[in-house]
Amino acid sequence: MKTIDLRSDTVTRPTPAMRQAMATAEVGDDVYGEDVTVNRLEAVAAEIVGKEAALFVPTGSMGNQLAIMTHCGRGEEVICDANAHIFHYEMAAAGLLSGVQLYPLANLHSDKGISTLSEHIREPLSYLPKTRLICLENTLNRAGGTVVDLAQMAAVYRLAEKFELKAHLDGARIFNAAYALQCEVRELTQYCDSVMFCLSKGLGAPVGSVLAGSAEFIIQARRYRKLLGGGMRQAGVLAAAGLVALADTSHLLVDHEKARRLASILAQLPGVKVNPAAVETNILLMELTEMPLELFLAELKLKGVLAGPMGPQTVRFVTHGDVSMEDVEEAGEMIGELLASH
Repeated sequence: MKTIDLRSDTVTRPTPAMRQAMATAEVGDDVYGEDVTVNRLEAVAAEIVGKEAALFVPTGSMGNQLAIMTHCGRGEEVICDANAHIFHYEMAAAGLLSGVQLYPLANLHSDKGISTLSEHIREPLSYLPKTRLICLENTLNRAGGTVVDLAQMAAVYRLAEKFELKAHLDGARIFNAAYALQCEVRELTQYCDSVMFCLSKGLGAPVGSVLAGSAEFIIQARRYRKLLGGGMRQAGVLAAAGLVALADTSHLLVDHEKARRLASILAQLPGVKVNPAAVETNILLMELTEMPLELFLAELKLKGVLAGPMGPQTVRFVTHGDVSMEDVEEAGEMIGELLASH
């Protein structure tokens, strides 16, 4: 039976061009700095995001944790959004690995949240943790792939500079954000001291993320990568796929179109709430108003469509390069049939 996998854009498989590049990649020992393909990927990535240097890492979570570890000292505090990936999905690593406290704020990415952000930056008192880092996420996964625009990014960065803080951007899907805003990635990443982005989500590479920042920052992050077990050897076979992914990212626009089309179909169905206007990138959220979430996901799987939970009654669908517009239409039809049967 055919499966239409809408759980995440992490399920994408490497393209034939990526497989060919991986098979023929020139490699060396990356821990010694001798893998020319990794070095090329890091240089290309740094140029794209407008930073001095970059570091190839196995995962986005490792990239985020390296940024926290490099920017912060033990006992300090990181402000993030209450929906942030570093708060929900990285296993409390900031506390375990870096000894820092996360301070999650509701709606940090909104104009209202940004306007009150300074109230949450700690005063330098002996009994308070010192605020060291502000972490933004663009696009914001748990908010349905919503985008933080240039003005909002700039406002947070100016505030960080005013209080002599650092700003890190979890840009796992920053290319999606840039296409949604019709701007260059570096226009967004100019408003952060460090940025992590994933190669293995919508960009379609099989493995890897990139952390970028100043040359000094990356030197220390590279040491911490080794500490965390992220030192790779002939990693050029993986980096080669990343280079192919970065060569052409325009297919992300099509992914956005697929998500909007699916939202328009689902919005017409009974027993659910979907706001098509809220779909800005390749993620959409659907609230079930009648059918239990676990039952819905289980029965949808039997029909050959995979989706994921995002709350007690909320389903997340993510479009990507391995799902066609025809697949989206078919998935919408099967979801309608399932809801109608209940």
